[in-house]
Amino acid sequence: MDFDLNFGLLILLIAVVIILINTLKILREYQRGVIFTLGRFTAVKGPGLVVVIPGLQQMVRVDLRVVTMDVPSQDVISRDNVSVSVNAVIYFRVVAPEKAIIQVERYLDATSQLAQTTLRAVLGKHDLDDMLSEREKLNLDVQTILDQQTDGWGIKVTNVEIKHIDLNESMVRAIARQAEAERERRAKVIHAEGEKQAAQALMEAAQKLAEQPSAMQLRYLQTLTQVAGDKTSTLVFPVPVDMLAGFFEKSGKGFAPIVPPAPVPPAQPEAQPDLPRRIDPVA
Repeated sequence: MDFDLNFGLLILLIAVVIILINTLKILREYQRGVIFTLGRFTAVKGPGLVVVIPGLQQMVRVDLRVVTMDVPSQDVISRDNVSVSVNAVIYFRVVAPEKAIIQVERYLDATSQLAQTTLRAVLGKHDLDDMLSEREKLNLDVQTILDQQTDGWGIKVTNVEIKHIDLNESMVRAIARQAEAERERRAKVIHAEGEKQAAQALMEAAQKLAEQPSAMQLRYLQTLTQVAGDKTSTLVFPVPVDMLAGFFEKSGKGFAPIVPPAPVPPAQPEAQPDLPRRIDPVA
């Protein structure tokens, strides 16, 4: 009799422990519990100790932390008909646990599929150059569309980042040729701009030197000194005659430059006077 009583008390104790385990739930700080009573939504509870009546109530745990989801690589055809492969990562979190459980089935899978289709739709409206140079704008466009569509699910999309845009080898070579041509164009423009500025500077320098002839002579001597400084045994330097005039003239006294005499033309023979024609007598 005592054995049966002890056995019955043991079974009762085990049943009480099981009931308590199913009744008392502990939720962490980042978790919330969506409570359903007889299948109907009752409340959102947590964190801490939550009492759930076994058989009458059910609780679904929802994580409120930011979820980092990798979007698989998507084949996208840009607006200029270039095929690229794009993958991205999205960051989102649940802000309304009851909507995430009631409004959509498996909100993680739904958000992932929506992110893939949105990424293809948004990038397909832009050219390849926009994809490569305006990633921040594309990220913002994808984030805005995702946030609007997942608002009814109680999900807040906090950020979207495009990680890689993969191109085929032929397109990579074409972009490399385009970049090389662009660099050559810039180099030619810079060279032409430098020539223009140099010509302008030379013109201004010529105007300054023309104001004072002695400055031109000093510049000439300086250039001659620089050329003579090189290790050479022969120096050929053209000297304009008008530049030497300043060395032969004295201010106020006027020594004229030595000018070679003009060549004298050869003497022409004297012309003989016209004489009357001699007429021989006829025999």
